[in-house]
Amino acid sequence: MLNSQGNKGPTYRFIHGNNKHVAEMRREAVRKSLRLTNEIFPHVQPHMYSWINKYGKNYLCWDGARAEIVVSDPESVRENMIPAVITSVETLVARWKGQEGKEIEVFGEFKLMTSEVISRTAFSSKSEKLAKEVQDIVLKIVKKREDKVVNGEADGFGNDFLGLLVNAYHDPDERNQLSLEDLVDECKTFYFGGQETVSSLLSWTVLLLAIHGDWQEKARREVIDTFCNQIPHPEGLAKLKIITMIIYETLRLYGPSAGLMRKVGRQVQLGKVDLPSNIDILVLNIATHHDPQIWGEDVHLFKPERFAEGIAKAINHNAGTFFPFELGPRSCVGMSFATNEAKIALSMILQRYTFTLSPAYVHSPISFLTLKP
Repeated sequence: MLNSQGNKGPTYRFIHGNNKHVAEMRREAVRKSLRLTNEIFPHVQPHMYSWINKYGKNYLCWDGARAEIVVSDPESVRENMIPAVITSVETLVARWKGQEGKEIEVFGEFKLMTSEVISRTAFSSKSEKLAKEVQDIVLKIVKKREDKVVNGEADGFGNDFLGLLVNAYHDPDERNQLSLEDLVDECKTFYFGGQETVSSLLSWTVLLLAIHGDWQEKARREVIDTFCNQIPHPEGLAKLKIITMIIYETLRLYGPSAGLMRKVGRQVQLGKVDLPSNIDILVLNIATHHDPQIWGEDVHLFKPERFAEGIAKAINHNAGTFFPFELGPRSCVGMSFATNEAKIALSMILQRYTFTLSPAYVHSPISFLTLKP
């Protein structure tokens, strides 16, 4: 059906579809050294880059026996957290005391910090407790909260993320009840998704600021002008225009995910293509974010000034061209949380440190759950 509508793509191979070819292309890409450039699409997703150039911005491929439409045509795409974040960032910068002039592997540092933030804000706990075995730990925390309510030690399950889930689990209306399995799955998604996304964003932002010292100084001046040497506050966070521009440009060049997977629930029309139900669609944001036809010939350059007048102006009011946290009604609920966490962390680091790129750094981005250095 899809082929008959003119949808081109790599040939289906029995059982493995295109997966064997994808694996070969990825292995070949990893073997090649990459110069220090923001042109990462061919390296991170070589098969997608190759097939877009060969078959067009929208193409049909095969994940095993499942057909998958890959979409990269924009026309087809269309306050209790702050103290917890500050506490976690203070722990981070305290570990860095006495390390001036030394190399620090920031990806691991940010991963630990974001894990702590998610644990404090969503579960009112510490990351070392949650990281061991999420399911068992979540169940123990739930049981502890239930016992407190039963024993009269508390009048509710809490107002953090986990408390809301436990309330839904105990909803008297069975139609609105959340199953225990769904409760645990939601916790896992929030915990690992929040941790991976923000640690990736912070790592790439610090890398780009280490390379582009002029923007690092602009960001530092803005932070000092806004907060002096005080801890960040909500009113100030909303005024950080330069930091926001830097975050958006980092998300464009090094977004946490290469694409967004969706399943078609019923037969629909996408542009001129009729899609059958139960087919997968991969909306490829890494392609639109690195498309010179959208962003210009300087698409691979780090230019935060693209976003000086906001996202809408930067993308010429075309929502399908910039969507690092998904798009529309299914957009990521943690987008505001992630960007504010990044603003706080960057502000507190810039208040204390100037950083440069290590001579030992090897530029080799890899996509595994999120885009990692």
